[in-house]
Amino acid sequence: MYGYYLIIALVISLANFFNKNIVVRKMLLISFLLLQTTLTIYSFLHLNLTEAQYFTYDSLGIIFLSVLTILSYTTVYHSFIYLKHRSDSNRNQCIYFSALILLIVAMTSVYFANQIGVLWVFVEATTLSVAVLIYHERTNLSLEATWKYVFICSIGITFAFIGIIFLSKALQSSGTNSLNFADIPKNLKNADTFWLKLAFLFMLVGFSTKMGLFPMHTIAVDAHTVAPPPISAFISTTLMNVGFVSIFRTYSIMYSTSIQPWMNQILLWSGILSIFVSVIYILKVNHIKRMFAYSSLEHMGLAAIGIATGGIGYFAAILHLVLHSFVKSSVFYQIDQIHRTFHSYVLSKTGNYFYKNIAGAVVMLFVLISITAMPPSGLFVSEFLVFRAMFEAHYILALVFILLLFTLIIWAISKNIFKMLFIKSDNIIEENTPIHVKSYESITQFVLLALAVYIGLNPPAELVNLINATINNLPK
Repeated sequence: MYGYYLIIALVISLANFFNKNIVVRKMLLISFLLLQTTLTIYSFLHLNLTEAQYFTYDSLGIIFLSVLTILSYTTVYHSFIYLKHRSDSNRNQCIYFSALILLIVAMTSVYFANQIGVLWVFVEATTLSVAVLIYHERTNLSLEATWKYVFICSIGITFAFIGIIFLSKALQSSGTNSLNFADIPKNLKNADTFWLKLAFLFMLVGFSTKMGLFPMHTIAVDAHTVAPPPISAFISTTLMNVGFVSIFRTYSIMYSTSIQPWMNQILLWSGILSIFVSVIYILKVNHIKRMFAYSSLEHMGLAAIGIATGGIGYFAAILHLVLHSFVKSSVFYQIDQIHRTFHSYVLSKTGNYFYKNIAGAVVMLFVLISITAMPPSGLFVSEFLVFRAMFEAHYILALVFILLLFTLIIWAISKNIFKMLFIKSDNIIEENTPIHVKSYESITQFVLLALAVYIGLNPPAELVNLINATINNLPK
């Protein structure tokens, strides 16, 4: 099945690249979405099956593939709205959707890769495909953000490759060179800790370019600023999940070695510093996309802390990223409407949004509740579980510090959103300027936000079982 998926998806992407008919384009995209859905269902029904030698339908991959498939539908839908209002040329639309398909395929392949070298290849493939999408608006800023993204991501991926070389060096002492995730743990128990620590550090730094952890977070923020809002939704959710999966698998293959406590400390400090840096920038930011990009940095830091604390923290980290994906994608879909209303992403140039787009304003109120993890937000549940894990792991001072930082984040984001919703600004566009936003465009955001609440408060048994299967062998 997986080999057919890759071939068919590449054919659809290529056909879309050369196609100029909008009806055919829609048919091709519907065909791809049905293909993506079929793979998702197939993988769930064939748990732990290995196909095409290098891809295994394991529980972690299925969780994030399900999220990706759901968001693929909404992202394609909002991409059509975005391109329609920009009046993009046929050629640009062909390039956009062709690259979008390739990005989805690359992310899917990362989720299911069962060999670290294959995972590395497809992580790099996500860099190339998303770079085309970041540059879509063809401005000087988008060009600068694109080359920075490609350059720094390539350096990061090179770091990850060096880490894989160090891992191979550690494996040689056990008389094996297998880089399959299933084989590595049993061959590392007596490996040289020096090479293991180097391998983990280099791979953590390398894959952090995708997850957006400190100090490799800057390129993701710059990419958010200039990318089309539907693509920002992907960068902030499913693409960051790619980084999380890569780091989680790296951690999982080394958990049984003597460096496990050391890895926990590295992840803990990486998470704390990520949250701290996000607070510093959120307090002074004046760009709505950058504000939510730094919010993503905060949530990725919390996920890293979840892994570091162990126990229920593993469960909480995965659940948190699932819920974050639905909430944060809703944010960026709505930001496209905000931009069409105010013709700007600058917060000081927005205001009185309730008067201009009541459906979108209600979405932003729900977003505020959800993204700051206030009850009944699903993220409240996952964050509470991370805090519980920190308490049980006796990271009391770190917990108090993070709670203080979260208080500042809630204040800063609330201040900016309430200003945008209710306070009139002297810099906003004239009242008689036409606003091209329809209420039905907000339906997807209401659905995704409701889904995040439902999963957080009442997680489906299938999701719980998949998460438990993922973390079953990790230390309690």
